[in-house]
Amino acid sequence: MRGMLAVALLLAACGRTPDPPAVAAKVEEPERPRNVVVLADAARRAARLEVAPASLKAAPEVLRAPGRIATNENRTWRVGAITEGRIVRVLASVGDFVKEGQVLARMHTHEIHEARAEYRKAIEEQNRSQAGVDFARRARDRAQRLYDLKAGSLQDVENAANALRTAETIAAHSGFEVERHRRHLEEYLGISADEPEHHGPGKHDDDHDLIPIRAPASGTVLSRGVTSGMVVTPSADLFVLSDLSRLWVMTQIQEIHLGRLRTGMPARVVVQAFGDRTFSATLERLGDQFDPETRTASARFAMRNPGLILKPEMYVTTEIELATRGEALFVPTTAIQELRGQRVVFVRTAQDTYEARAVEAGQILAGETEILRGVEAGEEIVISGGFILKSELLKASLEEE
Repeated sequence: MRGMLAVALLLAACGRTPDPPAVAAKVEEPERPRNVVVLADAARRAARLEVAPASLKAAPEVLRAPGRIATNENRTWRVGAITEGRIVRVLASVGDFVKEGQVLARMHTHEIHEARAEYRKAIEEQNRSQAGVDFARRARDRAQRLYDLKAGSLQDVENAANALRTAETIAAHSGFEVERHRRHLEEYLGISADEPEHHGPGKHDDDHDLIPIRAPASGTVLSRGVTSGMVVTPSADLFVLSDLSRLWVMTQIQEIHLGRLRTGMPARVVVQAFGDRTFSATLERLGDQFDPETRTASARFAMRNPGLILKPEMYVTTEIELATRGEALFVPTTAIQELRGQRVVFVRTAQDTYEARAVEAGQILAGETEILRGVEAGEEIVISGGFILKSELLKASLEEE
């Protein structure tokens, strides 16, 4: 009986289903938001991130007006010919920088021969008049000696003296004529009054017989309206030069702002072609005429052009500070990134954690952008290296897809 019971217990034990093994509980990490980047120490150092707190600053009321760069008409010269003639050589091209007095072209004109002939005639007349003076002086001296020897009359002495004065007057006039013709050749026509030793007929292509067309001031050649062989007249503009180191900015100011502007006010000029780089300018003139259709008046700003990097006809935006309207939150413009069609800044929320936060940007002042919404004062903003964080977010988005 006992044996049978033991066998039954053994069989029951063998047929029992073993308990399933305990399954370890799986701890899932919380899903990281799509706008958060976590960088390890090594990656953070390699990215060279710079962080600074968003700060409140005085926010001036700024008047902005679109405009364009123009040449300074007070520093622009239109160069023409002083007489009719034919261009023999052109020595300057568009874009060349020329110095004051530099020869831009050389021109032949028949006026040179006429002027030289008049100059030679004046010299001959001067020589004759000087010979007349010498003769009259000798006659006066002879009359004086005869009078001293009681062999001549006082009347003869006076007549000889009068003749000498007349001859000297004629000689002085002839000297003035020589100087006038010389100055006409050298100062007006720009050629030497003295002819070369081996000067002969048919040599008009020699520089000595060509009128130089010179630059009236140092500047850049903006246009050239002449070629070799062209016949020109004094009414034609052969070259246009401008000093591009000083430029104008031309804008239109709305009617409601005109009463708040004064000549001499400082302004900033933002040039889109150079990544919104700003240049200093001064309001030089407000236009005297008002456009009734656009309700605007023209304004002219004067500015310098360091390195001649600015070009006429570039589009710009002028900014004039009118008054202070209180404090506003500003971050460096370099802190703002474009991400998925939004403007964002990266806010450091922990030592290794950065959050991409959408912001609403306002005005830009001196390299800083006003933040209207999205960031609080004192929050730490990534001001350099944000592109690395942006790349990490985009990379994570691609991996998820």
